[in-house]
Amino acid sequence: MKALTTSIYGKLAGSSLDTLIGGRMFKGRAPENTEFPYAVYFVVSDVPDLTFTEHFEDVLLQFSLFSSTSSTTEIEDMYTALKSLYDECALTITGATLVWMKRANTQFMVEDVETPDGTSQIYHYAVDYDIKTSLD
Repeated sequence: MKALTTSIYGKLAGSSLDTLIGGRMFKGRAPENTEFPYAVYFVVSDVPDLTFTEHFEDVLLQFSLFSSTSSTTEIEDMYTALKSLYDECALTITGATLVWMKRANTQFMVEDVETPDGTSQIYHYAVDYDIKTSLD
């Protein structure tokens, strides 16, 4: 799993998504009081898939994108950049071969958050990817 998430993060480096989020991509959760915009990714599930001759891993990975701007322009740009970067992408994964990386589900939300200045709204995209790897 570490090799997959390292590859996911490595693909981000220098991309338009990396620029849009100011390099703020976190595994698991963002530190408290992280500046907007930012992204978080984590493994939702990891299921082994075995045949008589091959071993696969079927992983559901979620990216969460967060923006606090007053319009949806920033979050939509982030979502577009995420899709351009990871939809059907090629990844080099130590110890495995990528079979596919397909976007499986997307949900857009507007959330109320407590800030030191009071309550404000943030935009949040949760984007799931189905990733299948063949273990070497």
